Amino acid sequence: QVQLVESGGGLVQAGGSLRLSCAVSRRTFSTYSLGWFRQAPGKERELVAAVTWSGSTTYYADSVKGRFLMSRDNAKNTVYLQMNSLKPEDTAVYYCAARSTAGISLRVQEYDYWGQGTQVTVSS
Repeated sequence: QVQLVESGGGLVQAGGSLRLSCAVSRRTFSTYSLGWFRQAPGKERELVAAVTWSGSTTYYADSVKGRFLMSRDNAKNTVYLQMNSLKPEDTAVYYCAARSTAGISLRVQEYDYWGQGTQVTVSS
């Protein structure tokens, strides 16, 4: 069983930064593709960023390109989401997810394991 634990959410003013962390409990961490999703009230969960197990391929939603940076540290079994120039529309619960199948998918259904989520609130 794979467990994911997010941390780093909080309240920040527009233009500020936050870094989310996701600790993954399993030695096979390095074989999973990982993604950060977010879900705002009344909206569907959407993929914000993802990275393959090797780190060679990344994905960013158009809405966060140039502002968010996802990275992974296989030695620490941890993945990060650095969020800069935050906007009120970035307000959401952010989830870390792991996919045991190779490659990146935008589909919620194709991720096998999920964290509990961490709230990010950006005030205007």
